[in-house]
Amino acid sequence: MSDGRLVYSTELGRIKPEDEQPQQEVKLFKDGHIRIERQTKGRKGKGVMLVVGIDPAEHDLKKLAKQLKSKMGQGGAVKEGVIEIQGDDREKLKGLLVSQGFKVKIAGG
Repeated sequence: MSDGRLVYSTELGRIKPEDEQPQQEVKLFKDGHIRIERQTKGRKGKGVMLVVGIDPAEHDLKKLAKQLKSKMGQGGAVKEGVIEIQGDDREKLKGLLVSQGFKVKIAGG
């Protein structure tokens, strides 16, 4: 019943083992390009642009999203390794990403 590991300490609170750190499953593409997708599903018809395929081990997604949102003048978020930018100006977003050294493709219609 007991495996001998510490679960709670009055000094530290709840203890999590080191090996249980969640790793994000990120969709990376073999050609090295990142994709800009448009999505309206589940958003009451409002469109957002999704930037997919950026490796979070190499780039700080929150910092990159903040830069993109400020240059685009729109809101957004980072969810599950995907940067979401509100609106539908994919060409402008592509230009910003290319200027930062990414190889970009526009996906979808």
